[in-house]
Amino acid sequence: MSTPKTGGQLVVDMLRSFGVEYVFGVVGGQTLAITDAIIDTPGIEVIHTRHENAAAVMMDAYGRLTGKPAACISTTGPGATNLLTGVGGAYRDSSPGFVLTCNNNGENIHKDDAQNADHVELIKPLVKYSRLVAHASSIKQAMEEAYVNALTGNPGPVHLDFARDTIEGEVLNPPSVPEVHPSQQWVSERPSANPVALARVAERVLSADRPVIWLGNGGNRARASDDVLALADALGIPVVTTFNGIGSVPTTHPLVFGAVSRMGTALSGEVLADADVVLALGNSLNAVSTGRWKRKLPEVIQVDVDPTMIGRYYSEVTQGVVSDLGSFARDLVAAVGERAENARHGRAEWIASLQKARTVWWQGSEVQNTEAEGDLSPADIVRTLREVSPEETLLIPDAGNPGVWSFLWEITRPNTYIKPVGFGNMGFALPSAIAASLIDPRRPVLAMIGDGSLGMSLGEIETLARVGGNVCIVVLNDSSYGNIRQEQELHFNGRTIGVDFGPVDFGMAARAMGVDGEVINSLPKLRRRVADAFAAGAPVVLDVRIDRTVNAWTFPSFVAQQTKEG
Repeated sequence: MSTPKTGGQLVVDMLRSFGVEYVFGVVGGQTLAITDAIIDTPGIEVIHTRHENAAAVMMDAYGRLTGKPAACISTTGPGATNLLTGVGGAYRDSSPGFVLTCNNNGENIHKDDAQNADHVELIKPLVKYSRLVAHASSIKQAMEEAYVNALTGNPGPVHLDFARDTIEGEVLNPPSVPEVHPSQQWVSERPSANPVALARVAERVLSADRPVIWLGNGGNRARASDDVLALADALGIPVVTTFNGIGSVPTTHPLVFGAVSRMGTALSGEVLADADVVLALGNSLNAVSTGRWKRKLPEVIQVDVDPTMIGRYYSEVTQGVVSDLGSFARDLVAAVGERAENARHGRAEWIASLQKARTVWWQGSEVQNTEAEGDLSPADIVRTLREVSPEETLLIPDAGNPGVWSFLWEITRPNTYIKPVGFGNMGFALPSAIAASLIDPRRPVLAMIGDGSLGMSLGEIETLARVGGNVCIVVLNDSSYGNIRQEQELHFNGRTIGVDFGPVDFGMAARAMGVDGEVINSLPKLRRRVADAFAAGAPVVLDVRIDRTVNAWTFPSFVAQQTKEG
């Protein structure tokens, strides 16, 4: 007969069986049966945050960076609702994770108990799977079903809402839980392309004059960088990414030409406009990528692991292939075989012209005055940060203008860049940097955060102080919600409302919470402080005052792309 255990201990045993290492959250009375069980369970740890939203973001970032789920946890009512924004970010950007909410006793759910809320109804639209677990006998099966949903197809967060008496009560004959759950061995497997579909695509790509690979977030989730670039090299096909696909391939590769988005690079938009066939790989062709579907596209070959994404938009010009991106790219190279050489040769002149244009594009944002002082151009800041940051640095831009300016950051390795796109949730970068530090405390992490976003996550500087790590926080401080202020200035005759703040010294705020910090007012000082911070390997917050007149919406490197999207 099995030794009795609480439902909370069974939950923790299941998490550990799935390989979950971290549970992020804010503990409350309803969570204690789970969080207390973690104390005596090796291999899994609670990281408590200042706000539940940060916990959900940390779950998200961990999933993006590792491909494995972490968990976030909250108590009932306001604890659960505080998770929602971060959970939505994970869902919209296809990041796996367990969302654990702890409710009141089963008999009192949906009654006027303390902090009562219907967690399943609240969270269900922002997860792949959501259910109430109201009986101990359902815990194992519910968690297994949730895990499969989180990792199969396009990954994403899953939600389990536990009744308090379910996790606090004793499970008299608990099911056995393996050290390593067998589903870990197969749950991440992905389908390969149908041979007939593959042959059809091979003929079309060979006959195309100017095919373009438009790589989306699926490239990140599939870890398909090497395979996609091998395909591009074999056939002489230029590669652009979506906003969410940045980081899936190095921007320094000769055939990679930047991101196409609402505010993408001028160069990438020209590349896509030249295409007679678009290979949309792991690319949902969503609103952010297509100017709310106003962008005209030629014939589209859409490849996705989830068949329901194929032809959802642009159906009249789309043919689809259900496949893992890596295996699709490898199989397509094999299918074209020796015929690839002629195709590559026929596109060589076009590729050479694009590469010349790329050189000119990068020259357009070079730092003109390396000794600049005072309020600094965001473009100069980003180019300077790239210059002094180690090659393997993980860049985490927050929502808004930091993400736009990050187009000017050269990515030399895949999986060194994450940011919130589908949900655009502010307050992402600081919690994500903490999660990255937990994964590898020695890895250099640079979080580029607007002062608006940092204001939404400021308390997590204390969490960073506790966790530590080689983390440099750079605040692009214009004392405003800069992206929205600039849009107002551009489209509303210079009139602004609800966007400006009083002055804040974020360096001082950081020091008050245990992290080194200061205000930076020159490029030489920024260069020196960032290099010193990464050499020291300890967290730092650098508050950099930026020039409010440098508008991301009209910056020359981005302007042509905006014009094409209207």
